[in-house]
Amino acid sequence: MSLSPLPLPAGVRSRWIDTPHGLHMHLLEAGHDDNRPNKPCVLLLHGFPELAYSWRHQLSALAQAGFHVLAPDQRGYGRTLGSDDRFEGDWQASGMLHLVDDVLDLVQALGRTHVDAVIGHDFGSPVAAWCALTRPEVFRSVVMMSAPFAGPPAADTWSATHQAIVREVQALADLEPPRWHYQWYYAGPQANEDMWRASQGLHDFLRAYYHVKSADWLPNDPHPLPAWQAQVLAELPHYYVMPAGQTMAQAVAPHMPSSKDVAQCQWLSDRDLQVYTEAYQQRGFQGGLQWYRCAIDHGQWGELSGFSGQTIRVPSAFLAGQADWGVYQFPGALDKMKAQVCEDMRFCDLLPQAGHWVQQEQSALVNQRLLSFLHSL
Repeated sequence: MSLSPLPLPAGVRSRWIDTPHGLHMHLLEAGHDDNRPNKPCVLLLHGFPELAYSWRHQLSALAQAGFHVLAPDQRGYGRTLGSDDRFEGDWQASGMLHLVDDVLDLVQALGRTHVDAVIGHDFGSPVAAWCALTRPEVFRSVVMMSAPFAGPPAADTWSATHQAIVREVQALADLEPPRWHYQWYYAGPQANEDMWRASQGLHDFLRAYYHVKSADWLPNDPHPLPAWQAQVLAELPHYYVMPAGQTMAQAVAPHMPSSKDVAQCQWLSDRDLQVYTEAYQQRGFQGGLQWYRCAIDHGQWGELSGFSGQTIRVPSAFLAGQADWGVYQFPGALDKMKAQVCEDMRFCDLLPQAGHWVQQEQSALVNQRLLSFLHSL
């Protein structure tokens, strides 16, 4: 894969590690240059459609505070190679427990027995949560960002619950106007080509997608939803519950920011956006979309139900933006995380003037809250 050198902050380096599960894993690393063997270690896990580069502001800040900081391109993303990114390929290799194994592989390849904190954003949030839940001796604390973790499926009801979820998703097609759910769209065969070959061009598609899920898009005014029901889910904006028949590129196109808005966007410059554009232009989106196929798969739910009743016992925290619908897209998940799933929740903060891309939109405030959490351990 031939990509331009990343425009990294001073003190951040790019490197690769080979893992036992066949990945040639790319990661960004900071705080690695003072030869302290027992330096506390923090692991940062990105979401979709993002990259290790999404943590550029945290890498420097946490390293300057004395931490060894690592941010990999996860399976199917960016400069990490070795995954099967074909739609007809081994998509189940991106199941949640396999993603946890990828993170464990990285920790072990670095010669470490544990990390002091694993921090995940968007789809990286449940990966971080499952790391902490299944291997608390390795992952000593966890911060989840933008995606609340509702815990493992219940052993006695997981199948019925999955079926009920699917029924309501199917019922979206019966609404007027009909809708469909983005995760089921992402799990389908057309999503990769729709976004990769978007009619407006990949760069403009990504610009509109990041914009519409940020606090810069003023109609974002999220609130808790009472139930997983089709008519309730229809309250979600089109980037979550799409007009039936529309592609994601078509759903976000009407909200493309003006050239003036782009020029004023301080949290995602065009130079930064070009890093994402070039990465996705090279390999498309299917590597990341495999994760969604696993997330909605009946068999995967059954596998995860083997952890029914288990909780996160290590210190934990949650961060998101006040303008992020992702906090509420799964009704009840936020409250369940706080009340039942996390036994030692240190804080649960919704930050002002931030939407879904919270660690980029409000990087200084996120860094402050992360350091407060890390220093409290």
